Amino acid sequence: MNRFDYVRPSTVAEAVQALGADPAARFIAGGTNLIDLMKYDVERPGRLIDITRLPLRAIEAKDGGLRIGALVTNASAAYDAQVKERYPLLSSAILAGASAQLRNAASTGGNLLQRTRCYYFYDTATPCNKREPGSGCGAIGGVNRIHAILGASEHCIATHPSDMAVALAALEAVVQVSGPNGERAIPISDFHRLPGDDPAKDTNLAPGEIIVAVDLPAKTFATHYTYLKLRDRLSYAFALVSVAAALELDGDTIRTARLALGGVAHKPWRNTQAEALLQGKPANRETFKAAADLVLQEAKPQSTNGFKIELARRAIVRGLEQAAAGTPQSQSDKRIQ
Repeated sequence: MNRFDYVRPSTVAEAVQALGADPAARFIAGGTNLIDLMKYDVERPGRLIDITRLPLRAIEAKDGGLRIGALVTNASAAYDAQVKERYPLLSSAILAGASAQLRNAASTGGNLLQRTRCYYFYDTATPCNKREPGSGCGAIGGVNRIHAILGASEHCIATHPSDMAVALAALEAVVQVSGPNGERAIPISDFHRLPGDDPAKDTNLAPGEIIVAVDLPAKTFATHYTYLKLRDRLSYAFALVSVAAALELDGDTIRTARLALGGVAHKPWRNTQAEALLQGKPANRETFKAAADLVLQEAKPQSTNGFKIELARRAIVRGLEQAAAGTPQSQSDKRIQ
């Protein structure tokens, strides 16, 4: 591992100032992703800014919803009584991700900022525009079974690995950040970026900004929801396709729908047109198939991941059926069937 400086601020302002003094520095909290990146020589920060002393560990009521501090661990968020009762979709998504040990260390902010698990991104002997802009994308035409089918570009076909972020997208969470120019709120839909011609940028954070909290809105979808994660094995693995589905029903009619996918794009993939199609329609398989078709109408397979389109289609229908029935996905049933 390369040598680096280490600083430990005690306030958000000090953390922002420390990052401003060295734009190549990196914040570290749980370190569940960054330490791996440093070991693999993917990232080589000259300074680590340890933010574990910052007062960002609270889960508290905010404007009818909840505010989750950036340093709240994934385990604490998933098992928090308010989250479990009011936002069970989020709790389910977090528990579907990583292992218990990692959830005990990983933070809310760090989860949002984790980087892709693309093989080529981690292998410094191969080209990767995300790791080294302008070097090319080894995944295009290479081994791309786990890669994007939506929103990709000729420069990058990587996917975002977070489960938590997919649920946050469906819930329309808002990311609160602080930086040199003060505080601002970023809707989760605008937080992560598609690769375009600059895949090295994962998010729309401005230089020097730090995540301080994630706000959940008052609308909770606590009854008709599901988080369905399909992966190669039931144990710790990233999603090939995941679906966060949330419905409000008036009898058998869909009043409100939210739908977000993971494992298919550079960011959690939400299609508001499909949600609008569902609104006012009967909650049945025909309606759900139509929504799935709309979500995937622009899906583009790579050389070895065409199966993900049909997998996503079936997952959307299944996820919506489970949400409508009020039978959220069990932890023992997240496997390809």
